[in-house]
Amino acid sequence: MKPIATFSIVGYDANKKEWGVAVQSKFMAVGSVVSWAKAGAGAVATQSYANLMFGPMGLERMAAGSSAQTAIDTLIAEDEKRALRQVGMVDASGQAAAYTGGKCHDWAGHIIGENYACQGNILVPGTVEAMSAKFETVRGKGGELADWLVAALAAGQEAGGDKRGRQSAAVLVVREGGGYGGNNDRYLDLRVDDHPTPIKELKRLLAMHHLYFGEVDQSTAVSLNRVATEIQEILCRTGHYHGPINGDFDQETRNALRSLVGIENLEERWTGTEAVIDIAVLEYLREKFGGRA
Repeated sequence: MKPIATFSIVGYDANKKEWGVAVQSKFMAVGSVVSWAKAGAGAVATQSYANLMFGPMGLERMAAGSSAQTAIDTLIAEDEKRALRQVGMVDASGQAAAYTGGKCHDWAGHIIGENYACQGNILVPGTVEAMSAKFETVRGKGGELADWLVAALAAGQEAGGDKRGRQSAAVLVVREGGGYGGNNDRYLDLRVDDHPTPIKELKRLLAMHHLYFGEVDQSTAVSLNRVATEIQEILCRTGHYHGPINGDFDQETRNALRSLVGIENLEERWTGTEAVIDIAVLEYLREKFGGRA
């Protein structure tokens, strides 16, 4: 068994009731191994000769009411190879705990803070400390849990990261009813399985997720009547509109825009019935198809 040498962070946002994990490693598809989370239970990062059963079993114990510390203590006590393991957990109430076995490869260690834990092995010293400091700085100051977790990863990489290099990264965030369609908790599950700069690519994917599924900021929404001419010009370029460029956001223009928005998977941001359009959608269309600055 090869060690899952990595750095990760588990975290909790009490305001949105979200639990999450972010991870980076010189290991292919690390998110499929390290990251586990369940709304109302908690989150788990299992690494360093990872015992994958720590994921489901840790969540099961926390869902039944165990604290993160108790769940870790129980699992470690039952594992004969505990000295090789590393794990971080945050429980249903946001309490965090972590464990680093005495035989994990240097540098290995963890930091536990309020509602989060950072852990890593085979690292350049200072990586975990940088992650912790960044998370403390950014959380609650704009963005959401996924942004804070990925920012912590980026800080860890800047501080040195995995001594062997980098290959994959992932971020997983859950909340009750937060998944697509509202009947599951998997709000966000993004993975970069093999890439020369995995955290940079993960940040790009996260920005795309915000575009496609983020909440519309009504304070920055733009009247469709005000930008009707520009939208008609864009729709002419894409072949969705063949009428006059007259600045009238009529039904033909609306239908054409609805078709383009659907093709671009932006219907979560504009359903086709509103009198305004999200500025993020408008800027996306401008950038991709050309439009006014």
